[in-house]
Amino acid sequence: MAKAWICLFFLFFFCISSERNFIKVNAEMKTWCVAKPSSDQAALLDNINYACSHVDCRILSSGCPCYSPGNLINHASIAMNLYYQANGRNYWNCNFKNSGLIVITNPSYGNCYYEYK
Repeated sequence: MAKAWICLFFLFFFCISSERNFIKVNAEMKTWCVAKPSSDQAALLDNINYACSHVDCRILSSGCPCYSPGNLINHASIAMNLYYQANGRNYWNCNFKNSGLIVITNPSYGNCYYEYK
């Protein structure tokens, strides 16, 4: 158990102390922003409202490819990624009060394509 805490502390310290490196890696590889699965419904709704007040979220409208499944975590992930892509893919543009997660695997599914700029 102690080893696990040491590893977590090291990872946390590394991320905090090397923010420039993180952004550099982020700029060199494709990344997307999605909602953390542990996010509560209120946070997801806040994220949708915030992101969609800054970017065009019509892709989430009924009948559009990313409408289904019509649940908050899916819609929040798409809205958050639209915001993240439009505002310079970096950690702070995916934080969303600690409910965002940067991923390196394309989360697109079916005919719903997560934007990447």
